[in-house]
Amino acid sequence: MDKPPVRSGVPDARDAWHEFDRARESQVGRLTGGISPEALALAWADWAMHLAVAPGKRTSLALHEWGRPLDVGADPRFHDPAWQTTPFRDCAEAFLRAERWWSAATHDVPGVSPHHEAVVAFVARQLLDVGAPSNFPWANPQVLAQTAALGGRNLWTGALHWWEDFAKLAAGPGQAETQFLVGRGVAATPGKVVMRNELVELIQYTPTTARVHAEPVLIVPAWIMKYYILDLSPHNSLVRWLVSQGHTVFCLSWRNVGPEDRALGLDDYRQLGIMAALDAVAHRVPGRRVHATGYCLGGTLLALTAAALARAGDERLASLSLFAAQTDFTEPGELGLFIDSAQLHMLDSMMDRQGVLSAQQMAGAFQMLRSNDLIWSRMVQEYLMGERPPPIDLMAWNADATRMPYRMHSEYLHRLYLGNDLAAGRYVVDGHTVVLQNLKTPVFMVGTESDHVAPWRSVYKLHYLTEAELTFVLCNGGHNAGIVNEPGHPHRHYRIATRAAGAPCASPDEWLDASPAPRDGSWWTAWHDWLIAHGSGRRVAPPRIDDSALGDAPGRYVLEP
Repeated sequence: MDKPPVRSGVPDARDAWHEFDRARESQVGRLTGGISPEALALAWADWAMHLAVAPGKRTSLALHEWGRPLDVGADPRFHDPAWQTTPFRDCAEAFLRAERWWSAATHDVPGVSPHHEAVVAFVARQLLDVGAPSNFPWANPQVLAQTAALGGRNLWTGALHWWEDFAKLAAGPGQAETQFLVGRGVAATPGKVVMRNELVELIQYTPTTARVHAEPVLIVPAWIMKYYILDLSPHNSLVRWLVSQGHTVFCLSWRNVGPEDRALGLDDYRQLGIMAALDAVAHRVPGRRVHATGYCLGGTLLALTAAALARAGDERLASLSLFAAQTDFTEPGELGLFIDSAQLHMLDSMMDRQGVLSAQQMAGAFQMLRSNDLIWSRMVQEYLMGERPPPIDLMAWNADATRMPYRMHSEYLHRLYLGNDLAAGRYVVDGHTVVLQNLKTPVFMVGTESDHVAPWRSVYKLHYLTEAELTFVLCNGGHNAGIVNEPGHPHRHYRIATRAAGAPCASPDEWLDASPAPRDGSWWTAWHDWLIAHGSGRRVAPPRIDDSALGDAPGRYVLEP
């Protein structure tokens, strides 16, 4: 897509009318939380009109769906034995029957487009979840029992919890808990900032072994959140663990941009981020090939950068590792509900006015995808039961959100999500089309079983786009917890299988059927072994961090609000 226009001087008449439309759309977006009413209306009309002319579907709904048996206790909201007593079981059963009926009514209606079907089903589920009997103190037997046992103190404590959360929300985004201060409780692995530009800092971590593997590891985290998801507490920091295994580790820390950075585009993130980091690594450890590693958005950007390097004959990469990163967006999961032309028009209009997509707007979208887990069950536990779980480092990181500049985020959504330009061979870098088929370096990919952001079957699709050797790992957990998967963590398992370079490609389900049985433990150890196998095998003296360093890790950018 074209760059957003530079606004200087008086716009011509055509631009003025365009600005008028954008201003209206932006105002509507503020009222709707960024949800496009036009997108919802189109989806509803498609569904409603096709259901109206589908007598077979309507007859099936009337005769079969309502009366089918169900197990109330199978739903996590109603698993407590108290829900098996009258009248609470009746309330839960009526709710679940209504939920199941609406699920059937919004799926498999002949003629409805898949996107509109998914949107209508999602909205129906959101509306139903609001009315779940578990959300109301007079209809929830667990809340009633807690209130009777504590004389109502749980409701008073819950009100205090609500007020505390409201005060934090009013104060703006920030870290959730003081015990997880950046540079102390989290992001505390020793190191130095060895490069800084207007978009990133590059951190080189202090070695802890007498000898290190010759090939350094360069980590490219997502810029949608701050980098230290991969350097949380000392016990679950991927960075610290890699250093302890004898790796020289570099990691990018993205600056939290503001409205003045509205014109930064996706290619700026490539050049000022990955390419600048590769140059800096080459300067500090000359003559060494690099194990390039990307997480989420960082992995997507790294994949297209690696393909561009391959086309140019640049052989600096020894390997490519991608964690929960998509390269084909034909099936992006439930985030795709928010990606269509009408919805992107609203987001573009809002970002055009603001200069950025705010952290609160992004957080709201992610919470809606898992509203039962992230909104309603939390409210019941904290506000009605009066019970607040102890804070964890992942919660503190999740509250430390970032902004994204208008141009970059618009390009990302239009070109990759909506247009799928990277997988289709239409994405252009330096005047040349990026073709993932050009990748020849070995690839290590990780998908997680319950990922709502980058579903593992979508992540897997890189198999279809390159003939390079590709090792795929499927681990339990979600988008974040599946990656923060330290050795020794209980109840962790993963599957791993390698497709040789040029070998036939299997579908995700075929891969799942043919892959070895799950292994207990962390996939980190398998990745470490893979990195060693795809390096030179040499151990060398650790590279020295000289006086040219710009300060101690975690650096300046991660501390900026």
